[in-house]
Amino acid sequence: MFKYTIIALGFILNSCNAKSTSSPETTSSPDAVALAPLQEKPQQIAPIQTAADQIDLWVLGFKGRNIAVVSNQTSVVRSSPLYNKDGSVNSNVTYTHLVDTLISRGVNVKKVFAPEHGFRGTADAGESIKDGIDKKTGIPIISLYGANKKPTPEQLEGIDFVFFDIQDVGARFYTYISTLHYVMEACSRANIMVVVLDRPNPNGNIVDGPVLEKEHSSFVGMHPIPVLHGMTIAEYAQMINGERWLEYNLKCDLLVLRNKNYTRDMPYSLPFKPSPNLPNDTSINLYASLCFFEGTDVSVGRGTDMQFQVYGAPQLKAYKKFSFTPRPNEGASNPPHNGKLCYGVDLRNHKMLTYLDLEFLIDAYNKTENKKTFFNSFFTKLAGSKKLQQQIEQGMTAAQIRMTWTKDIAAFQAMRAPYLIYK
Repeated sequence: MFKYTIIALGFILNSCNAKSTSSPETTSSPDAVALAPLQEKPQQIAPIQTAADQIDLWVLGFKGRNIAVVSNQTSVVRSSPLYNKDGSVNSNVTYTHLVDTLISRGVNVKKVFAPEHGFRGTADAGESIKDGIDKKTGIPIISLYGANKKPTPEQLEGIDFVFFDIQDVGARFYTYISTLHYVMEACSRANIMVVVLDRPNPNGNIVDGPVLEKEHSSFVGMHPIPVLHGMTIAEYAQMINGERWLEYNLKCDLLVLRNKNYTRDMPYSLPFKPSPNLPNDTSINLYASLCFFEGTDVSVGRGTDMQFQVYGAPQLKAYKKFSFTPRPNEGASNPPHNGKLCYGVDLRNHKMLTYLDLEFLIDAYNKTENKKTFFNSFFTKLAGSKKLQQQIEQGMTAAQIRMTWTKDIAAFQAMRAPYLIYK
């Protein structure tokens, strides 16, 4: 009966049959605050509405139910219009956290599960997150990036539905999709429905990069997909289910709440940082191409205000026009090459990429003073295979390497097609 109520509210129920077509966290959830969009531009058509923005259409169906929410600082509901009545851009757009909004609507939010970077989204990449209590609401905050990455049966006891509302950026090694996998896995065993509140993918029209090989699976890459998968978080959840990637061939009872007025080729500028070191549209666009440097001795600007918009290292002295010095800051308490002058490249004015660009990585490798220490063991996890490092060391060009991905990407696109929701 509940499922049909949701359909009547204007959303499509996707229970994901195999090939469906369709330091402790003790800070409070934010009150309504003004958040200027990173680079949001006026649209000639109706503005995109995330599933959370459409809360009035579905919230009544969850009253009286016990809810757990998987969320972070990106889980917000727009509480004022993007545009004024005269069509001009509203410079004072406000957002309220989903947890606060649900509670204000009478929904029983029993606990919050926090992913990498924590509920407030300020912790370093890879930093273990501790459990805590939200000071404002008294709701327990349970870390999924600390003692356990998967909710335990005890943590899910008494929960009727688990909401998943986190902004993704469409890259395989961005760990929120790994958290999604584990949440679905835990809920499938506990017979709890997962409700995915969808959000646009800012890199949604790009499918590119090497496809992960199963033997190199890790939390920064769990499934056989390319680096840029071109799917929203809800589409990805459907593929996890349909391809039976959960343990023991399990399937999760899944409800997808869709975006409105969204197509995959639309530009989408996030009104908030999805993680501490992705501060703007440029960094989000360059992230997939520059993240490979995290498996090398080259800095991507952590410890500066140019994260994922620059790269450099002390040994890259061939780069003479630009340099930077990393220092500890929010999201980078001990950045690579802390306090050292790094010679490198400034990409802050780089054109927006429509593909995965290997030229940065290859050029830095060719210019490094010591090629034997350039790569570290983490590189293989990011690449999803040993081939990419071997190809670069063998002197292959970016174009030659890209040609080796062609068949795998075509196979992936055929596999993902049944799970796509948006044009």
